[in-house]
Order: sequence, then structure tokens, then C-alpha cells
Amino acid sequence: MITVYSIFLTITVYIFSRKFGQRYSSPLTSPVFLSTLIIIVLLVGSHISYHEYSPAKKFLTYLLGPATVALAVPIYKNRTLLAQYLAAACVGLLIGTITTILSALIIAKCFFFSKMLLLPLTFKSVTVPVATEVGKIIKGNVSLIAAFVIITGMIGAMFGPRLMNLFKIDHPFARGLSIGTIAHGIGTAEAIREGEIQGAVAGAAMGIAALLISFVIPYIIPILL
Repeated sequence: MITVYSIFLTITVYIFSRKFGQRYSSPLTSPVFLSTLIIIVLLVGSHISYHEYSPAKKFLTYLLGPATVALAVPIYKNRTLLAQYLAAACVGLLIGTITTILSALIIAKCFFFSKMLLLPLTFKSVTVPVATEVGKIIKGNVSLIAAFVIITGMIGAMFGPRLMNLFKIDHPFARGLSIGTIAHGIGTAEAIREGEIQGAVAGAAMGIAALLISFVIPYIIPILL
């Protein structure tokens, strides 16, 4: 019963958060961020431990597979547009991928972070499945890697669109590429809310960025460490 209750609770809270965020637009009403806070409060209030909530989490996480595959539909529908901007997108992806790695390492070095924190920070803009697997190869802390990835995704979804509005970046392709490269899956979900083109480009950017980082990180980290 706890598992059924937890699944129902999670879905209901997320639907509520989406509707609330649409009515009261703010970084703090971003659906993923707001629903996470509400679910934590309700689980604590219901005296449900993480261990008891875990089966529901596994079921919902399993659904991420079909949801990710479903991103292929808008990508296919917008394949002509993607091909049109392919060269510029590849350059942007490469620069964005390297920049996010270097910025994390520089910040970590400036604040004298330990190696245990430094390694997970380099994966902050990679989708969780890829980040954890590459993290195992270079002996990073998988739990910290997952935490930094999720936090980065939330921050990207909360503030990314507003920063682009501030700098008057309004082209759908550019917006999707930016948020997909930096904020992976959570950012892509936010991009889909903006429009089909933004969602399609963000989904493609998320996958290609993960691929690039998988090849780049094992070479960059030993040099900078």
C-alpha cells in the first residue's frame, strides 16, 4: 500500500506543481524543484522513510526509459531544422561541453575542494545514467555525482530560460541547444514546455553532450589533476 500511495503522491504533486508553476511563474515554482520540496515534506509528515519510498521511485525511474525514447519523435519531426543548423550546433556543443567541465574544475581548485568533490563536479551537466557509469571508470563517488547532476538540472531548469530571456536569446534552436547541453534531462523537460522545437533540440543536445563528455573527461581530468 505504501508503494501505491507513494506513486500516487508523486504523480499528483507533480501535476499540481506544473499547474501552479504555469499560474505563478518563478524559478521557485519550477515543477521539478517545487514537487521535490512538497514530496519531501509530505513523506516526512507521513513518516515514510526513503527505504519505504524506494520501490515507488524505482517504478517511476523505469518510466524514464520510454520517456527518453519518446524524445525521438520530436527530433525526427524536426530533423530538417536540425540538419540545417548541424555545423553551428556541433561547435556550440563542443564549446559548451568543454566549458562546463573546465568551469567546474577551476571553481573546485579555487575553493580548494578535495578530489572527492572535484571529480563529481565535472559531471554536473551529464545525464545521470552516463555520469554514473563514467564516474565508476575514473573512480568518482557515484552518489555525489548523481546529486550534483540533479542539482545542476534543477538550477538549469529554474534559471536557464530566464537568463536567456535576460540576454534576449529567443531563437527556439538556440534556447533548446543551450538548456539541453547544460541541464540535461531536467532542462529538456523544461524546454519541451516552451515548444516542440526547443524540446527536440534539447533532447538531441543532451544525448550528444553526454557522448562528448564520455570521451573528453577521461583525458582532461588526469591533466588538470
